[in-house]
Amino acid sequence: MLSSPDFSLSEYEVSSRNGFLPDVPVQLLQDPYYAPWETVARDLTASIAAGTLRQAVDSLPALSTSKLRTESEWRRAYVILAYFTHAYVWGGEQPKDILPSAISVPFLEVSSHLELPPCATYAALNLWNFTTSSPTLDLTSPEDLSVTLSFTGTKDEEWFLMISVAMEARGAQLIQLMLDTIHAVSADDKLRVTSNLIRVREGIQEMGAILERMYEYCRPAVFFHQLRPYLAGSKNMVAAGLPNGLFYDIGEGNGEWRQHSGGSNAQSSLIQTLDIFLGVEHSATGDPNGERPKSQPPTKAGFIKEMRNYMPGPHRRFLEMLTRNSNIRSFAISHKPDSSVRDAYNAAVMAMGVFRDKHIQIVTRYIIMASKLPHPEKATARLNLATSTSDKMQNSDGNISGGVNGTGGTDLIPFLKQTRDTTKATANYAD
Repeated sequence: MLSSPDFSLSEYEVSSRNGFLPDVPVQLLQDPYYAPWETVARDLTASIAAGTLRQAVDSLPALSTSKLRTESEWRRAYVILAYFTHAYVWGGEQPKDILPSAISVPFLEVSSHLELPPCATYAALNLWNFTTSSPTLDLTSPEDLSVTLSFTGTKDEEWFLMISVAMEARGAQLIQLMLDTIHAVSADDKLRVTSNLIRVREGIQEMGAILERMYEYCRPAVFFHQLRPYLAGSKNMVAAGLPNGLFYDIGEGNGEWRQHSGGSNAQSSLIQTLDIFLGVEHSATGDPNGERPKSQPPTKAGFIKEMRNYMPGPHRRFLEMLTRNSNIRSFAISHKPDSSVRDAYNAAVMAMGVFRDKHIQIVTRYIIMASKLPHPEKATARLNLATSTSDKMQNSDGNISGGVNGTGGTDLIPFLKQTRDTTKATANYAD
């Protein structure tokens, strides 16, 4: 099937083994020219803790991207600059709303090359930020994975990020299966469609089992107070201290204000692949009440579709191709409610709904409930996403249905619930 003219995975930078994950990413830019970046990256956690990160970044020379040779090197540069950006913005008592040109100039160039926005996307935090002691190890085991860059240096942060990498690795095994199912529909091969849908359902359930391992080594208070602030973007972050977003300085008084969402699992191409394959169409915008500047128009497209702009260009084009070819739902509902095809389809959709139930449970524990937990370490009070969320929760009457922003800028719980409900409603049990 890889040789099929309709579905050539390689042109979309998707592999049958790792899916949207690359082979083990480059961990170091070897050219000595980039030693200043790698030095700050190596000391990132320590300099954030010591309060010297902004000074270190301000002292960086203006480096060109001309010595980046391979796609792996461009990705490594993207990871480094994304971490520098978010550490610089959120790594002090007050957020910084101006990004120095030593970061913003190369970051804009690297982002343009990779067709990504200049912020800490899911690609920077997860897809391109992992390593393993051996390339032959099973990437579906988070205990065999580690990060190449870290804000906090905690096991909690590493586990949080590597859980997603492990889910991506497990889901990679479903991509070719989904493409084969689309071809099976075209051939009216009911038995193969049914068998494949059963395997897709089982794969989703196994991804859910990996997700539930989050509780093993990621403590809610550490995630919420220490890590989450650094994952926040510059969009809908008025209460967190960025009313205008972030100014990308390109030198000599030039630059522009930008507003980007922060890292979000909604930026996972794998999750959106499953939605598209199953025919799940999301419309929730997730716009938080009162947080959007007047100059910024309301979101017209659903937040899920908007998040495709935060995916690497080839992955985004894969989703567009899949959208044009997806045919499973119409095929399934053309069969009787008690048919094996319809049953297998509905079960796969409901498995996706249960997966989102698990995600809501984790968000409730790690954000809503964690917002009322004390900071795990004695720390200077800061203005960031964690403090603004805690303030909202302390002033609330216990209603957690709305008002808490996600790192992507959404009104978190209502958005997640609507996304879950839309997923489950896609299943069709009627005549």
